[in-house]
Amino acid sequence: MSQFISVFEMLKIGVGPSSSHTLGPWRAAQQWIQKLKSEQLFKKLDRIQVDLYGSLSLTGKGHATDLAILLGLSEADPEYIPIEDIFIIVERINIQEEIYCKGGKIIPFPRSSIKFNREFLPFHANGMTFKGFCEDKEISSETYFSIGGGFIVQENNSLEDEIEISKKNFPFPINRAIQLEEYCEKENLLISEIVFKNELELRSYEEIDHQLRRIWDTMLESMYLGCHTFGTLPGGLNVKRRAFDTHQKLIKDTSYTNPEEWITAIRSSEVKFREILKWVSCLALSVNEVNASLGRVVTAPTNGSAGVIPAVLMYYMVIENHDADFSHVKRFLLTAGEIGSIFKKNATISAAMGGCQAEIGVSSAMAAAALTEMLGGTVAQCLSAAEIAMEHHLGMTCDPIGGLVQVPCIERNSMGAIKAIHAAEIALETNPKECLVSLDKVIDTMWETAKDMNKNYKETSEGGLAVTVRLADC
Repeated sequence: MSQFISVFEMLKIGVGPSSSHTLGPWRAAQQWIQKLKSEQLFKKLDRIQVDLYGSLSLTGKGHATDLAILLGLSEADPEYIPIEDIFIIVERINIQEEIYCKGGKIIPFPRSSIKFNREFLPFHANGMTFKGFCEDKEISSETYFSIGGGFIVQENNSLEDEIEISKKNFPFPINRAIQLEEYCEKENLLISEIVFKNELELRSYEEIDHQLRRIWDTMLESMYLGCHTFGTLPGGLNVKRRAFDTHQKLIKDTSYTNPEEWITAIRSSEVKFREILKWVSCLALSVNEVNASLGRVVTAPTNGSAGVIPAVLMYYMVIENHDADFSHVKRFLLTAGEIGSIFKKNATISAAMGGCQAEIGVSSAMAAAALTEMLGGTVAQCLSAAEIAMEHHLGMTCDPIGGLVQVPCIERNSMGAIKAIHAAEIALETNPKECLVSLDKVIDTMWETAKDMNKNYKETSEGGLAVTVRLADC
């Protein structure tokens, strides 16, 4: 499967807490409604039933899957909906038991319309079926799978058919890391430059910059919001937000009025090893506290791992290079996106399929490669950094307590960010020709590990911390 997955597919703006359990089902519901309209069935629709299967059922409540379905059927867009409107729409549907669609159509939707089924469908752990009825006669039945990172596929389509954009004109079709390295060496280009040339086949220079700015602005805003919001997270675990207190201790009395001034303020703060660790941890925690409260974040490559890349990129901007501007942000995101796409093509970025190694591990690898390029590393060193980061996440389970993307998920973003920085530093002091493990080999190993992993440790809340620590213990 040699193809090009755009950076804008790997880094998508959406709403938390989960790309596979929230964003994916939301998009699937939207897509189903659009399909009904295109087939002239929407006007006939008078009843809807939604069946959730496997991981979507087992941890759906904690991941707000049911809320995402309501919002998708209402045709709200996760990229643009005002966050405060989410709760208004959901509450109205739950009270009135009706879906309000665009154009004024109202469809009855009692709470029993969403069914949670423990069984797994064959193709993927995150399955869902939408059924439409007219006068009790079924007029539509479509099954979708949320395969991680907000990507969705239908039952009768192969993964390749769904995510392949085009093979026709991309100058550098990439499947494996070795191909990327060969292109870079032959053309004497950085990873980010190769990726940019591919992106130009889809969008103009101006469009690419505009979308990358939107992604960075969303990342920065989520860090800023997380660092300036106190209290506890919703869901029943009563998890206290920690980024706020840590941020107050680190920023001290420095004054600022917006996220851009905040960057300058952080640059002027004390720079010691412990403070750097605290800053990176604080920034990663802040994003995933926003994510856990149904805030807006960027899949990087998933919502559950959304804090790693922003934290490492911010580290580069406020610690390593005080002159860093959007041109550096652009290179970082392009490189990170390409590394993530190679994992997606050859393994998975879905915790329901591969455990947390598929989310935090991949995000750490993406960040490590991007940081290495920014610090002047060679292409081979960038790939080595990604390999090192993943190598030390192999086998990580996904075991969210109560099915919530909170414990241990939020802290894991902090650890993934620190590992990415450490991996970059090791790679910069390494001769890649002397490395025994390539990035392609570690991706293959990650996928084999995922297939061998007991399903209880793949986002089911039926193993690990999710079992040993119950809600009653919290």
